[in-house]
Amino acid sequence: MNTKLLTTEDIAEAAAILQRGGLVAIPTETVYGLAADAFNSQAVASIFAAKGRPQDNPLIVHISDLSQLADLAETVPPAAMLLAERFWPGPLTMVLPRKASVSDTVTAGLDSVAIRFPAHPVARAVIAAAQTPLAAPSANLSGSPSPTTAQHVMNDLAGRIEAVLDGGASDVGLESTVLALTGEKPVLLRPGGVTYEQLTEVLGEVIIDKAVRQQIDDTERVSSPGMKYRHYAPKAPVQAICGSGDATAAYIRSAAAQTEGRVCVICYDEAVGTFGEAECIAYGSEADPAALAHNLFDALRRADEADADRIFVQCPSDDGIGLAVANRIKKAAGFDVVMLG
Repeated sequence: MNTKLLTTEDIAEAAAILQRGGLVAIPTETVYGLAADAFNSQAVASIFAAKGRPQDNPLIVHISDLSQLADLAETVPPAAMLLAERFWPGPLTMVLPRKASVSDTVTAGLDSVAIRFPAHPVARAVIAAAQTPLAAPSANLSGSPSPTTAQHVMNDLAGRIEAVLDGGASDVGLESTVLALTGEKPVLLRPGGVTYEQLTEVLGEVIIDKAVRQQIDDTERVSSPGMKYRHYAPKAPVQAICGSGDATAAYIRSAAAQTEGRVCVICYDEAVGTFGEAECIAYGSEADPAALAHNLFDALRRADEADADRIFVQCPSDDGIGLAVANRIKKAAGFDVVMLG
């Protein structure tokens, strides 16, 4: 299959591919998504095949208008409307009770469906032109770092999908926040661009699922993408080093000196050049977690390109969007984490 690279002038062509059951990678403000008609079970199944994605990992459905909620959700609780008013369009996914018309292939057989209204104007334009909600997980090979540019998608999926629509680099750089609204209390299943603190401002109490901070068993059934399996990971083993910038840098210097093979350190800007012969990839200032979020997946991909045998990552605190950055780093490391005081 020859994968076409489309531009923002080709939205009608992208929509036509989707309408006939094909796959198109589209830009969003979070990461690039691999889109298919959410109501075409065969097209949705081809997402799993193209990515090598486990079938029990549910997909997020993207909409371009609030009216499409009625096509997907059996009920929309008041909390969902409050969140939609505050954060949609934007990097927030809400898990709601599903309608029976939503395919089990999309939901992995769950009674709920994950729905997002993206902020990226190109994503919304494609959804509107296709005239259907789009199921769209990250447009990468399953388990590898998520793509934040069209070139990242081409590197992973060229020859596997019909087209990639280049809409520039993603602004946020991490997948959306996923919040379940199917129980008595809202549960944060995956942190992202809408922070835990922002959610509590609107809803009050929000429970953080255990999968955000620790590995869960692969046999457990999950309600959101990214809750189990090794995700966001380059080929080489990764270790997450959590603590202050000075403490983590000192630990990595010592560990790198004792590590055989090619060492790569994904570090704060402030620590560049302090790790001896190790390859340094700076991904932002310790004081700017939004920049860390924006740059993390690109840094993980660059570590792959450096042919590293071992990767150490300075991991930020759980404050604000730092919770999402730390979650992705720990998942990339398979929860091989060193916590420093």
